[in-house]
Amino acid sequence: MTIEPSTPVVVGVGQVTNLPGTEGNGALTDRPEPLQLLVAAVQAAVEDCDGAAPGGTAPAGRALLARTGSLRIANPLSWSYLDPGALAAEALGIEPPEILVTTTGGNSPQALVNATALAIGRGDLDVAVIAGADCHYTQAAARRHADRPVLPWTVQPADTAPPALFGSDRHGTTEAEDDRGLDLPIHVFPLFENALRAAAGRTPEEHEAYLGALWSRLSAVAATNPYAWLREARTAEELTTPTETNRMVAHPYTKLLTANLQVDQGAAVIVCSAAAADAAGVPRDRWVFPRAGADAEDHWFLSHRADFHSSPAIRLAGRSALALAGTSVDEVAHVDLYSCFPSAVTIAADELGLPTDDPARPLTVTGGLTFAGGPGNNYGTHALATLVDTLRRDPGSLGLLTGLGWYLSKHSIGVYGTDPGRTGGDGPVPTDTKVERAGGFAWADPQVAVGALPQCPPDADATGEVTVETYSVVFDREGAPAWAVVACCTLEGRRSWARVTDPDQLGLLVTEDGCGRLGTLRPTGEVDLA
Repeated sequence: MTIEPSTPVVVGVGQVTNLPGTEGNGALTDRPEPLQLLVAAVQAAVEDCDGAAPGGTAPAGRALLARTGSLRIANPLSWSYLDPGALAAEALGIEPPEILVTTTGGNSPQALVNATALAIGRGDLDVAVIAGADCHYTQAAARRHADRPVLPWTVQPADTAPPALFGSDRHGTTEAEDDRGLDLPIHVFPLFENALRAAAGRTPEEHEAYLGALWSRLSAVAATNPYAWLREARTAEELTTPTETNRMVAHPYTKLLTANLQVDQGAAVIVCSAAAADAAGVPRDRWVFPRAGADAEDHWFLSHRADFHSSPAIRLAGRSALALAGTSVDEVAHVDLYSCFPSAVTIAADELGLPTDDPARPLTVTGGLTFAGGPGNNYGTHALATLVDTLRRDPGSLGLLTGLGWYLSKHSIGVYGTDPGRTGGDGPVPTDTKVERAGGFAWADPQVAVGALPQCPPDADATGEVTVETYSVVFDREGAPAWAVVACCTLEGRRSWARVTDPDQLGLLVTEDGCGRLGTLRPTGEVDLA
């Protein structure tokens, strides 16, 4: 097969998981920091270009690393490096002309791949390394340790120049949303989950069973993943039943239904042009092609969303990426949906037309952020590394990844295959969608179409009669409901936010369906439910 020289290809992937086991007697200080895991992941990706064993010779991978034109880092969240890219380049012994560091968002790795593939296709870039790592497990273990050891992690001089940033650093919530407690993902994603339950017409008990079954299927995949943090298949009952080790965090989520940030993991991918891969001598059976991608944002603030059980951005970005790849979701064999919480998976599956219970096509290749691990901004790099290995073992197949940032806000989608396919499909994309094609890769930005969709007008100062749209009940560490944030619809059809602190009303919200219930919103911001 003749392949255009500027065609972007993923040729090397690497993952590192540093499991617990050395944290006693001050040995936490001997565990690698994020920078070291990141470098180890890149070194593994270098070896993977040749199919070499760990520590083996890798002439093709070393040749590509030496030619790195751009080092692109998913910013670590467990340690505040002033410029992690500069440190990584020095440790790797390379001097790339460009170093980028992402803003916060789980969409970042796939968005980086989309941008990288376009740059390579245009001829602006020849070889790029995308990498990241986080060590929240070691950081948290040090805080809990009786001796409170000081971790000897790298601190750069205060006058270190800031890196070039990739991505939007826009704050995820309004002041009114922050004031009501929508300041953390665990406080926000239950809003989506309870709205999904109401839209599906499930009772709380039925929805609990649904969540358990969905997450149990992810845990079964993690049990087969050698890089997963938790490698044990769990039953639905284990996941949804509150225990001392699986406390209720925010209704309806127990701890084992949430992303697991306390992991020490790193991952990297090497993307280059077909010409560079050939020149370095990368065997063709290592090549995986980014076929198409898309990036879009939902109406940014929660106050403006038309509802809490859908994502127009995922729907339109997914439709665009599949159309440009010249395929359909039914032809995609391998899928990884960003899985910080069950609601994120369900909404993405619904919008993309994927069943959530297909035993032949799980919705993850890794096991997801609960079981495989949720290393800050970098889960998507692990997902891509795993997908590349999966596709290599299944020549001729297609894979699809999604990435998600903030509160179902930023979305990135990629379609991959073991052959380049057509030079960009010609399927229909939404009206006014921006499309770029380069080197056989195609990318879509349907933001105009998303932005034209209906929005809900906010009213931060509303009082009086309201209807509950959805809600999130936060539990204390003793397992009791502590407070709730409620999305309210006024008589004029505007959205306001309220709090519930009354124990009886909190009990009602966790045992019955609060969606659709009437209430009275007080000037204090509390809502009295009928």
